[in-house]
Amino acid sequence: MRQTLDAHDAPSRPLRERVFSGIQPSGASHLGNYLGAQVNYVAMQEEFETIYGIVDYHALTTVHDGAELRRLTHEMVLDLLAVGLDPQRCALIRQSDLPEHAELAWIFNTVVPVSWVERTPTYKEKRQQGVENSMGLLDYPVLQAADIVIYKATRVPVGKDQAAHLELSREIVRAFNRRYGPIFPEPEPVFTEVPVVLGTDGATKMSKSAGNTIPIFAEPDEIRRLVMNMVTDRQRIRRSDPGRPEICNVCQLHRFFGSDYLQIQDGERTARTGCVDTKQLLAERIIEFFRPMRAERARLAADPAVVEETLAAGRAKVRPILEATTAEVRQLVGIGPRRAP
Repeated sequence: MRQTLDAHDAPSRPLRERVFSGIQPSGASHLGNYLGAQVNYVAMQEEFETIYGIVDYHALTTVHDGAELRRLTHEMVLDLLAVGLDPQRCALIRQSDLPEHAELAWIFNTVVPVSWVERTPTYKEKRQQGVENSMGLLDYPVLQAADIVIYKATRVPVGKDQAAHLELSREIVRAFNRRYGPIFPEPEPVFTEVPVVLGTDGATKMSKSAGNTIPIFAEPDEIRRLVMNMVTDRQRIRRSDPGRPEICNVCQLHRFFGSDYLQIQDGERTARTGCVDTKQLLAERIIEFFRPMRAERARLAADPAVVEETLAAGRAKVRPILEATTAEVRQLVGIGPRRAP
């Protein structure tokens, strides 16, 4: 029987598929994180056995200040708790607390051709954005594969733009299994319903490295400022010009913050409303939507122990899984002491 997160109560509850996903602590949670991943994280707690990682090893490719990385990791735990992750229903872990991830990544490195990682879309994008071309940046997808399969997770919540990365994880699993035996399942994607969320520039995916985000826990005035500066339809020069809501990022975001988004789009298309009106309404709706979460985050942040207690509970839940997988891998590849038959 596959091991569950809590070995003590395993016989008393149904076996569920295991899910893993990681999020980098490289900046504040933004609309793209929330709509593209965090909503799915919360929903999947109900149906699956879920493990979510704050992947601080990965963040070392862009964050080069130790104190800042610790702060960002702390803040990301608060963000995830505030949006609805429940430590009683999921395991929330810090990647660097569990060196088995890095050990498995090194073992995977011995079966992965360099050409596989060189073709990774994120590697090319990060290079174009000016991210330092470190070995860690190149090797990022191998550690990502290890993060997932060390728990023998069968599902990974991803956006459709991340499908190529997960397929590489599946290729790595196949390469390892061919060489040493079929011990790892190939993880399947669970795609979010949300399309790629564009940033405030209206042209590229919302991301911290691109500097085009709307942080969900920013102060209301900061959210208003960021929304009012969003690029909309560049061809709509005058207030009286008809708009194209299908390419206007502001109009598209309204879909997630009100049931009247079709009316809003029609107003833009017929020039009944202007971009300023639509932006102002979107800013107020975003502020109101996240108001209860901001309050919950402030409550959590007032307790200096809550973050480390949450991470300690997550470590305890996943430790049996990590130890079992690591022992199995070491035995297969021939490192460490021989186990008794």
